[in-house]
Order: sequence, then C-alpha cells, then structure tokens
Amino acid sequence: MDIIWWILVIAFFVLSYAGVIFPVIPAPLVLWVGFFVYHFGINADELSWIFWVSMAILTVVLIVADIVANSYFVKRFGGSKQGEWAAAIGVIVGSFVIPPFGIIVVPAVSVLIVELLQRKHIQAAFRAVVGSLLGFLGGAVAKVVIMTVMIVWFFVVIIF
Repeated sequence: MDIIWWILVIAFFVLSYAGVIFPVIPAPLVLWVGFFVYHFGINADELSWIFWVSMAILTVVLIVADIVANSYFVKRFGGSKQGEWAAAIGVIVGSFVIPPFGIIVVPAVSVLIVELLQRKHIQAAFRAVVGSLLGFLGGAVAKVVIMTVMIVWFFVVIIF
C-alpha cells in the first residue's frame, strides 16, 4: 500500500511544478497536498512541527516572491498599475489559451493594449511588455527555486 501513497506524493510534487507553467494549478497548494498524503498515508510521526512551520513560511515567501517579481518588473520598465493588472489577468487567461505559450503571449498583448490605451508612446508600451515578461519569468524562477528547496527539505527530513 505504501507504494501507492508514494506514487501520489511524487505525482503531487511533479504537478506542483506544472503550476509554474499553468498558473491555474495552485502550485503551493498541490505541494502541500503531497506533504499531507505522506503525513496521513505513510508516516504521521516523521514530519515535526519545525518542518510544518518552515513550509508555511516558505509558502508565504513563494507567493510573495511571485507577486513582487511581477509588480517590480512592470513598474521598473515603466508600466502602469493597470498594466500590472493586465499582466496578472493575462497570465491566468493565457493559461487556457494556447497553453503553455499563452501565459507569455496573452499577458504581453494585454499589457501592450492597456498601455497604448493610456496614450503611451509605442516604445514605452513595449518597455512595459518587456517588464511583464521579465516579471513572469522572475516569478517562475523564484517559484521553482523555492519549491525545490521545500521538496529537498521534505526528503532530507524523511531520510535522515
């Protein structure tokens, strides 16, 4: 029976990485489901309160890093608040439209349109588009790094 539980744990960990490419998959939540499957299905005594508190803190850092990266880069490249919102909504909508490329194309087009509607010069609008792309990529890299730390920590705890 343990093999089935382990398959589920690994499947949830892999699925959490899919959440980086498909934002409609809540990567941190899926990662936690993997932890809970292990805890309730395999060994309820192995993961200490230190592990759980640390994972909660890293989850908050994960979510904040993603938001901050997007906001920072759009602002840094001259984008407006509306451009930030267009990028965020574009990522969600784009995950349904021509996945996985939609998460890059749809936000870029959305930011371009929003910035142009605000009567910005085409160069300024394209700078905001570059900012939204860099923000998305920065957030994705941060997610992958933090989630990898969480998964490695999990395995270190259960092995040692």
